[in-house]
Amino acid sequence: MNNRESSTPVTIRWAAGGTSALILDQTLLPNVREEKELATLDDFIEAIRSLRVRGAPLIGITAAIGLAALARQAAAEGVSADEFRTRFDGWADRLEQARPTAVNLVWAIRRLRARLKGASGSAGELAEALAAEADAIHDEDRRMCRAIGEHAATLLRGGEAVITHCNAGSLATGGIGTALAPVYVAAEAGRRVRVFADETRPLLQGSRLTAWELSRAGIEVTVLADNMAGSLFATDPPDIAFVGSDRIAANGDVANKIGTYPLAVLAHRHGVPFYVLAPTSTVDLGTPTGADIPIEHRDPDEVRRGFGPLLAPEEAGVYSPAFDITPAELVAGIVTERGIHRPPYVDSLAAAVAGAEEERRGRPIGRDAGSGGSPSRGRRHPRTGGRRRA
Repeated sequence: MNNRESSTPVTIRWAAGGTSALILDQTLLPNVREEKELATLDDFIEAIRSLRVRGAPLIGITAAIGLAALARQAAAEGVSADEFRTRFDGWADRLEQARPTAVNLVWAIRRLRARLKGASGSAGELAEALAAEADAIHDEDRRMCRAIGEHAATLLRGGEAVITHCNAGSLATGGIGTALAPVYVAAEAGRRVRVFADETRPLLQGSRLTAWELSRAGIEVTVLADNMAGSLFATDPPDIAFVGSDRIAANGDVANKIGTYPLAVLAHRHGVPFYVLAPTSTVDLGTPTGADIPIEHRDPDEVRRGFGPLLAPEEAGVYSPAFDITPAELVAGIVTERGIHRPPYVDSLAAAVAGAEEERRGRPIGRDAGSGGSPSRGRRHPRTGGRRRA
């Protein structure tokens, strides 16, 4: 473990005894750093829905640990193996509905379903098999974050200004993050990188979380309200944009926190390369395009009230999607643990997912398979013709 990973905030961990979990409650940051124990199915669902834990990779990890914790509780009750399996199916069905857009949630639950299907023995033995799978998902995410950071860091020479949206750092994962991972990798190598963090209305994940973790890591960060990004691009544009994703369609369309699409449009207009960073577990080959991705709509009071007093009339309607879709044509590259993938994404993403699945089954192949080629500095932006700065 390197210095960066040893200082990364612990987003989730087993509580003593392994029948519950402790999470860093992200609704309290940056003012209060406090853990909250999750012990019941309702606890895990509420934590995911309320954004106490958030970010597609971390949501998947939380679901996996939650199911394993509940499994250990059931085993301690002395239930039969058949009753155990019935209970597990009920927990998994409910957890899958906690948030509709983040595909890592369903991905992680499917992995635990498959592990249980292939396991035998007593309820206690089944529970430990599920706990081992949950730990494997958590450990894999750490490694995937590191690999994403190393691949994307090749896009940075040092001295760049990076713009990001929402939080796709260590707080959104089990490791050093996705969109922020190359910033941390570059910093470890002694290369200076500045970050502009969109505030990310209405719940301010950029200012509350991204700025908090970057400041804590000693990385220069400047916060701007979302509607100030246009002015920044017009006067002193950043060199590159890095964002995360909650689901990537087979064709490369990307669902990410609301406000990502206008950032991609600005980047396209000003010739700034726009990259999406996410593990292959976020790629959903079963979803053909962004039009097929379900978009969660949030409680209107997150806009009306935010974190305090009423900011809009009670009788006013509220439009509050949690995510928007950035079309693949605006994306210069998608970076996963397998490499930097270029269009056509239908081919490069499919190859990346296949490679990841092969590696997971214990038959590793080249990590760069399906990457669509190595990053090329100084190439023209594939859509605008503007010069790449990174």
